[in-house]
Amino acid sequence: MSMKRSLVLSGILLAGLCTGTASADVVGKVGVDWIGNDIIVDAVADPEVKGVTCHVTYFDRSVIDRVKNGNWFEDPSNSAISCHQTGPIEIGDIDVSKGGEEVFKSGLSLIWKKLVVTRIYDKQNDTLIYLAHSRELTDGSAKMAISTVALYGQTVNWKNGKPQ
Repeated sequence: MSMKRSLVLSGILLAGLCTGTASADVVGKVGVDWIGNDIIVDAVADPEVKGVTCHVTYFDRSVIDRVKNGNWFEDPSNSAISCHQTGPIEIGDIDVSKGGEEVFKSGLSLIWKKLVVTRIYDKQNDTLIYLAHSRELTDGSAKMAISTVALYGQTVNWKNGKPQ
């Protein structure tokens, strides 16, 4: 495991302990070229929605690629997400506002850039929406991916009662 990856994982664990966001388990690592660039696949269980797991992919640049391109401390903002029911759904205390709430955060750079997964509840369609995007201090990013988990017709246990 690279030093940067170790630092990022330590940051994720610390952030998860401090903010209540989910932690990720690396379930896949696909080599994409001969210089060591990889696509990482993480499994992220929503901490407030039991029975839903998201798989998030992102690019992990190799040392050779970092030297070649001169950008030592940052991975690209590209990511993908797919979320599905993986067990009985039990929903805890979730934010049902239009802004939703962050459920996962991972560093894509040494300091500023983050990969974020935000959960939004679409009450009208009885659906959970998971939005993966990067957060940058200066430029932001228009690169995003979305996945939904329909609750309609499912047996869902709402700990605090279903929002009306």
